[in-house]
Amino acid sequence: MAEQHTGVGRQRGARPWPRPRRVATLSVHTSPLHQPGTGDAGGMNVYILEVARRLAEADVEVEIFTRATSADVPPVVEMMPGVHVRNIISGPLGGLTKEELPGQLCAFTAGVLRAEASRAAGHYDLIHSHYWLSGQVGWLAKERWGVPLVHTAHTLAKVKNAQLAAGDRPEPKARVIGEEQVVAEADRLVANTKTEAGDLIDRYDADPTRVEVVEPGVDLARFSPAAGDRSRAQALARRRLGLPERGYVVAFVGRVQPLKAPDVLIRAAAALRQRDPALAEELTVVVCGGPSGSGLDRPTHLIELAASLGVTDSVRFLPPQTGDDLPALYRAADLVAVPSYNESFGLVALEAQACGTPVVAAAVGGLVTAVRDQVSGVLVDGHDPAVWARTLSRLLPETGLRATLAQGARRHACNFSWDRTVSGLLEVYGEAVAAYGPQSSELATCSC
Repeated sequence: MAEQHTGVGRQRGARPWPRPRRVATLSVHTSPLHQPGTGDAGGMNVYILEVARRLAEADVEVEIFTRATSADVPPVVEMMPGVHVRNIISGPLGGLTKEELPGQLCAFTAGVLRAEASRAAGHYDLIHSHYWLSGQVGWLAKERWGVPLVHTAHTLAKVKNAQLAAGDRPEPKARVIGEEQVVAEADRLVANTKTEAGDLIDRYDADPTRVEVVEPGVDLARFSPAAGDRSRAQALARRRLGLPERGYVVAFVGRVQPLKAPDVLIRAAAALRQRDPALAEELTVVVCGGPSGSGLDRPTHLIELAASLGVTDSVRFLPPQTGDDLPALYRAADLVAVPSYNESFGLVALEAQACGTPVVAAAVGGLVTAVRDQVSGVLVDGHDPAVWARTLSRLLPETGLRATLAQGARRHACNFSWDRTVSGLLEVYGEAVAAYGPQSSELATCSC
């Protein structure tokens, strides 16, 4: 079963907590308006949007502050009733790397504070910042507004640097210091898993009483197994995406960068040609996503890698998929691979499993929670392509084993939902507001 929304070292749910009326959500470096799978847009974008939607459904207004990157986007966008995205001009309107963004934090913070100053006093009841850059802004805003700061890191520099992919750039010292500051100043730290909570406490000296575990979720309606005969549905999904209808398909979905390690899957395909040429002949590896982070330094690296290994004919590249095409890709695959060097959770793994597709994932970070080993998929120790090839050669021909894992995948994914995530967040919000000061008495109470 999935972990409960349990604070580290604390009994939760013992009393009703005040429910905030309005939440200021800070997402400096990426907007929920952006398409996940390229640039800096990924699981965090999905998290922010899905949480905001469900908070609004629970009568909690959400205003999302993000950096404007285009003159074509209006200053304020209503995504749905109760959810607005405010695009703050800070620096050039073109894209900036995360390494360049710290220089724009003053301008971004000024935009956030001006927006609040145009409201009646006490407009926001709570700030929820995402990623360390947003935490820096939230740290100042909470002091000015007199409200609590809840922070979700999503990734941690010290963890990433300890599990760095070969040739990847380490996170800079400035980020490490910035994270340490945010951890010290936030009223509550929301971790995606107990592993991340442990990292916050052990690596960042976080106060255990302020660390709360609330797992992300998945849209179980959008990501679901296809109705009817699975083989026929899989063939239709492959036809829709232009993939071979026969043979095996193993898909990678996500941003193309060393951290996510799509090269491990391509190298495994090459190793499989040596190990089992007949099986390799039937395999198509799909890489779905766009270059991001240090992957922007060599945007054609994977194409060149496939050519150098002699597996170009076995690898297909797809852009990030939108709408119904993303669930279709998960259903088209026999397996979804998540070979990342680090994941705070791994939403791709959860989405794939919700579609009834088993996942082969690296046994790192949140993937140990997102994938139930030998039940909903298989966890692989390390990133040795030979080991990954051996795992694929065991799973792909075993139709019965994959069918059993497919059933376990959907069951496991059903332990997670965004409604459950938001229920846990509302409890954390209520605790933070109640602990912060007497203004909490003005808020409605809830027994979430």
